[in-house]
Amino acid sequence: MYQFDVAAGSKAELYRDMLAALDALTDGETDAIANMANASALIWQYLPDLNWAGFYRMVDGELVLGPFQGKAACIRIPVGRGVCGTAAAERTTQLVEDVHAFPGHIACDAASRSELVVPLLRDGVVLGVLDLDSPIPARFDAADAAGCEALAAVLSKRLT
Repeated sequence: MYQFDVAAGSKAELYRDMLAALDALTDGETDAIANMANASALIWQYLPDLNWAGFYRMVDGELVLGPFQGKAACIRIPVGRGVCGTAAAERTTQLVEDVHAFPGHIACDAASRSELVVPLLRDGVVLGVLDLDSPIPARFDAADAAGCEALAAVLSKRLT
């Protein structure tokens, strides 16, 4: 198995190391579920203060629960609804400091206070979303968004 030395330094170093680890974990693997499972485990292990880390896959025009770490979650999310559905509809990262202030937020876990959702895009098509939740308000910042967008870019190429 792979041995990763994820830096305990800056957030930029952490994401750089996570990106290298994700690249190594998914290199040569074409199974989308396997790659999302390893990605969610990697994120869960190395990003602090999360209560959920995982994926929703685009299936027949709606988001369907994929591999994740954390408590049981909502199974289906319509595109355009909640933070995940908004990220999919707008094809843009959603950085939400206070989920209770987000119109139409879907509360799968009442403990969640902030959320970061990054669409998984390939050739302009939404394949799904990467969803991170935290019990800490304003847990995520622009560096987290950029780091997760880089992770999503690598992963999107390896989802078939």
